[in-house]
Parts: sequence; C-alpha cells; structure tokens
Amino acid sequence: MKDKVADKLVLGENVSQAAQFVQSGNAQAGLIALSLAMSPAMTNAGKYWELPQDAYPEIQQGVGILSSSKHKQAAQAFMDYISSPEGTAVLEQYGFRVPPRQ
Repeated sequence: MKDKVADKLVLGENVSQAAQFVQSGNAQAGLIALSLAMSPAMTNAGKYWELPQDAYPEIQQGVGILSSSKHKQAAQAFMDYISSPEGTAVLEQYGFRVPPRQ
C-alpha cells in the first residue's frame, strides 16, 4: 500500500503546515492535530476522522510557571483560567481532553 501512495505524499515541516496544505487544497488529506481540524478556519474545509485512541501513544501535556519568569502573575492568571470551567470548555471545544483535577 505504501508503495502505491509514496510518490503522492507531501510532508509538511510541522502540523500547522500540513493543515495549511489540506485547507488550501494542495493536499487531499492530512494527518493533523484534532485541535486544528476543529478550529474555525478548518470547519468548512472538509471533514475529519479522529484516529482511535489506542492507535497511538497517549500524549500528555503539562503546564507550569518557571521560577525565573518575569510575568508570574500573568502566568498564574493563565493557569487559573485554563483550569476553570470556562477555560476547560474552550480546551474541550478544540478536542483536548482535560483530566479531572486531583
């Protein structure tokens, strides 16, 4: 199968560029982040299919404030927002799964 499509593959330098290829029509399909597929810019560009969660290793992302930050209050405000019900709703709107607070 790979041999049949290898000469048709276009590789982006990053996920955003791959999404641009799909959105512009320069690629018929692409593997992109769910958050990009669900973004307002992409909602009318076509349709998406979400890979099954057991098809790839879980990606865990974290957030923290650097002790050397010159903007600790702003960073804390951001962390407070993304962990609030409103911030969590925005993350979920773009396909991010938010773990329960511990």
